[in-house]
Amino acid sequence: MSRFGIGRWYIGYGIFLLACGLAGYASNPAAAKTALMSGALFGTLSALWGFWILKGGRWPALIAAGLTTLMLCVTFSWRSTMSWQAYADGKPKLFAAILITVMLIGSVASIIQLMRSSKAVLEKA
Repeated sequence: MSRFGIGRWYIGYGIFLLACGLAGYASNPAAAKTALMSGALFGTLSALWGFWILKGGRWPALIAAGLTTLMLCVTFSWRSTMSWQAYADGKPKLFAAILITVMLIGSVASIIQLMRSSKAVLEKA
């Protein structure tokens, strides 16, 4: 994937995180304010990494995007595990568990795309 491809990918990933934050908030506005805030924050940040990559920020932006996404992978792994355990214990957490798991899958896919892009950049250097 080229620099332009990964830049567009991260803009899309940012929009995806924003949409997931909105969906989480819409599912339970009283208790899911953090879903909206974290989706907005990390969605915006990821989209900014994408724009920075497109504008030629290359390595600093790729590193920032990678570190942010790795942090999100760890967070989503922990939160999805906790949500699935709560659902298994009979709590109404199915939507949250599915949503966080989908966010984890999107984050892992983003890391894979970022690694492919970085490898391509290194081979051209």
